Amino acid sequence: MNTIKVHDKIFQPYLSEEQLQSRIRELAEHINSDFAGQKVYFIAILNGSFMFAADIFKFLTIDSEVCFIKLASYKGLNSTGSVTTAIGLDIDLHGKNVVLLEDIIDTGKTLHYFLPQLQHQQPAALKVVTLLHKSEMTQYEVPIDYTGFVIPDKFVVGYGLDYDGLGRNYREIYQLAD
Repeated sequence: MNTIKVHDKIFQPYLSEEQLQSRIRELAEHINSDFAGQKVYFIAILNGSFMFAADIFKFLTIDSEVCFIKLASYKGLNSTGSVTTAIGLDIDLHGKNVVLLEDIIDTGKTLHYFLPQLQHQQPAALKVVTLLHKSEMTQYEVPIDYTGFVIPDKFVVGYGLDYDGLGRNYREIYQLAD
């Protein structure tokens, strides 16, 4: 993997496609085990989690459905400080097993805003899966049941993650070069 340029920034290799796929398989195996014999409704948060959602589904053996919602809190390299809902949830979650798929959790604000909306629907179970967690950035306490990678506070792109709309298409994850 070589460095890449997205807009005006240089990014260096961080997580390879092989590392991502191996860890996603492990996450799916844990979910398969925890929900064996049950049906699960997955909610993937757009735009960033679309690749993660597609890949984790390849390894699921349990009965499962997926829907997508769009929540936004970033512009450029920084959080906007607010969370907006662009595409809402269109299924009733009452009494259902729900797993939320998130690409990255840093401050936790997005999930702090969204989880109470899901809990209000009284699902039987509500679990959170994040591919990436910037634990040193967390300002809002949110439950994370499955974590792919704990990463440092460096901006990342690739594998669904973007910098002002570009960079999502890479199979690997790159971090901002020093």
